[in-house]
Amino acid sequence: MPDTQHLLLFIATGWLLNLAPGPDVLYIVTHSLRSGTKAGLVAGLGITAGGFVHIFAAALGMSALLATSATAFATLKWIGVAYLLWVGTKLLLAKAPPRHAEMTGLAQSRPAASLVVVFLGGFWTNVLNPKVAMFFLAFVPQFIAPDAPDKAWTFVLLGTLFKLNSLPFNCGWALAAGWMARHGAVQSALHRLDRVAGAMFAGFGIKLALTDIPSR
Repeated sequence: MPDTQHLLLFIATGWLLNLAPGPDVLYIVTHSLRSGTKAGLVAGLGITAGGFVHIFAAALGMSALLATSATAFATLKWIGVAYLLWVGTKLLLAKAPPRHAEMTGLAQSRPAASLVVVFLGGFWTNVLNPKVAMFFLAFVPQFIAPDAPDKAWTFVLLGTLFKLNSLPFNCGWALAAGWMARHGAVQSALHRLDRVAGAMFAGFGIKLALTDIPSR
């Protein structure tokens, strides 16, 4: 493990990186607004679980394969693009709630999403994004000493620490969005928010589609 100074730097840098919004944050916020805080928290847990796939894959060298193999990178990239576009399209085509329900601003007018489905959706949102794999491969090794006796195990420990440090941020997004969802003004605007979220998910998918394999 790094010394105390480098470990604190690793934690602080991880906090700053977790503040940057992306598909993961959008997924959490969308489900908190639609189905309540519990759904947002479960979404965050699914995203965290997906991150561990990248951590262990990088430790085993699979992320290095993505960084050097155009075919492997393109395969995962296009699966991820298809998934993000599918999520975006589903939100864009979501039906508006009945007018009387919109007027009363009742959260109950929207069927609650299955928490298992929410968890798996967050999991795949993270797993199918090759940019996450590239991030771990580029970021974590900077904090591993060249003479570390077991670099793979150190990578797993640092990656786990990074994901655990992301939990407070994921929970914060879920709690904030859940608090907003309890206000009538937000409830009456949920259908418009679906459209915005759908467009953003589609945008993330297009952005991923335009991502090239990192230079060697």
